[in-house]
Amino acid sequence: MTELTSDYLKKLGLTPYGSGSTSGSTKKSNELGQEDFLKLMITQLTYQDPTNPVKNEDFVAQMAQFSSVTGIQELKTSFESLSQTLLQGQALNAATLVGKKVLVPASRIELGEGQGISGAIDLSESANQVKVEIYDTSGQLVQTLDLGSLNAGIQDFTWDGQLANGSTAPAGTYEVKISAQVNGKTQALPSYLYGQVRSVSAESSATGLMLDVQGIGSTSFSDVLRVSG
Repeated sequence: MTELTSDYLKKLGLTPYGSGSTSGSTKKSNELGQEDFLKLMITQLTYQDPTNPVKNEDFVAQMAQFSSVTGIQELKTSFESLSQTLLQGQALNAATLVGKKVLVPASRIELGEGQGISGAIDLSESANQVKVEIYDTSGQLVQTLDLGSLNAGIQDFTWDGQLANGSTAPAGTYEVKISAQVNGKTQALPSYLYGQVRSVSAESSATGLMLDVQGIGSTSFSDVLRVSG
């Protein structure tokens, strides 16, 4: 008995129902539904070699194969549709973030002349000698903030845009580096910076919801740690 594989069905000008795209609930004339599949099996049975009859196990295996392929394809299509719908719903809700400030993982930010930085440190445990160092575009250290000892949790910090020599910081891109003593050892810590959300986009379910944050750039919605007015 010929196995009802996708290659065999293609030779007949047919494709398993659910493996191709359909419009609404109507299947195309060259698609094979489960009812058609059963008719084809009966036809195969009718013309089988009487000296070598088909075993019942073969019919069961073919039915299982067809049902499995069809079910998996339809389930995949349903999940893709659900994922896209959820993403669009999230985009509508996230649109309310436009104009608000969000705290996101970032170490670089583009500033205007004299513009300062607001950020935070996420400490898993208490730390000593916490320092925030600000570097300009050329990599020169221009200001150091000594925060002393901090408890575990999200701890805020601000830089007023003034350089160590008392002058106003020029426009440009600045880098933030944070270090602290944790359990007697000096460690580099990740920084979080505040920026204003300019737009929200839902490009695809793969990338998820993305925010365009002023001075920082594109960042994932899932990375937002805080939202403030």
